[in-house]
Amino acid sequence: MLYGIPNIISPELLKILMEMGHGDEIVIGDGNYPAASNAQRLVRCDGHNVPEVLNAILQLFPLDQYVEKPVTLMQVVPGDKAETPIWGTFETIIQERTGKSETFEMIERFEFYDRARKAYAIIATSESALYANLILKKGVIA
Repeated sequence: MLYGIPNIISPELLKILMEMGHGDEIVIGDGNYPAASNAQRLVRCDGHNVPEVLNAILQLFPLDQYVEKPVTLMQVVPGDKAETPIWGTFETIIQERTGKSETFEMIERFEFYDRARKAYAIIATSESALYANLILKKGVIA
């Protein structure tokens, strides 16, 4: 344990966050996301949900200030009637942690998968909400 590091951040995840450079991306996947089959580096956060992981990461991780939308969400597949109230939770966490609002870029499901495969790492959670997957683009600390 260390001062100032949320206890949900494992040593493995802390190492990955430290290794990442400006512009690198990390995915936080919900329980349905195919994390293991898509990850270059996989971090398991079983038993945790996406909002608590997002909140912990944003205590340590700057979002890219040089792009308009440093957070990417997977669009609801056309015809799918899934509700996405968790997106409002994400927006609240991001606003509270970074002071930024309207940070979301929305991309189609298979485009999201393609981009996630190129991400530095994927975090697998036990989140049960649908479409609760995010890609975060790392910024710089001045």
